[in-house]
Amino acid sequence: MSEIITVAIEDGVATVTLNRPEAMNALSKALRSELFKVMTAIDANPDARAVVLTGAGTRAFTAGLDLKELGTEPGALGAANAEGADENPVKAIEVCRKPVIGAINGVAITGGFEVALACDVLIASTNARFADTHARVGIMPGWGLSQKLSRSIGISRAKELSFTGNFLDAATAERWGLVNRVVSPEELLPTAQALARDMASIDPTMLKAYKALIDEGYAASFGDGLAVEHRVSSAANSTVTPEDVEARRLAVQARGRTQ
Repeated sequence: MSEIITVAIEDGVATVTLNRPEAMNALSKALRSELFKVMTAIDANPDARAVVLTGAGTRAFTAGLDLKELGTEPGALGAANAEGADENPVKAIEVCRKPVIGAINGVAITGGFEVALACDVLIASTNARFADTHARVGIMPGWGLSQKLSRSIGISRAKELSFTGNFLDAATAERWGLVNRVVSPEELLPTAQALARDMASIDPTMLKAYKALIDEGYAASFGDGLAVEHRVSSAANSTVTPEDVEARRLAVQARGRTQ
């Protein structure tokens, strides 16, 4: 039996692939549990400093919760409101304090859309499409979509998607600011991995702290976010020496000359 999630680590980048292409990489109970284990291990692994999350095949990033499982197992729908990271794939991704780039290779539907929104950055293949079908299947979102989507693309556009269940194509997703860029299917992983390598070249402690700062502030009001930044910045910057600044200045200059 093939692994339901595969992991490859190279040049500081962990490429994590949801590997159920025959089921459109649907989020079965087993896959959700494995994702938690994988992301926990990556978070603790110093060899992995950034993550690319994608789906196997070209049809789907993930089609969301496994509807066959929901229709045959009593209580399976409770996964839509699961608090534990071993059941909730969004929380499993959030376990990882390192940057997570979603390489969206195909459809990201409903719970799969929520998993995409859990990533820090999204790169989409031209095959990518997004849809929120919660209203059509009569299930309220429980992994953050109702709040995150409006903050990503604006409340009116979010309502358009959520109240219709219509698909959003990759080009429109880029125009609306949901994804950072759209590339051909064959360029998807190389592009996402190159971006991840750039992130992985940052000091790991700094990278984790900066991600936490952005996320904590984004979850607050603007005024409270500024207060968070002041608190974190004051504490962190007080430990930086002039020698540290000079060494990093020279490194930035050197990098600029090679790009």
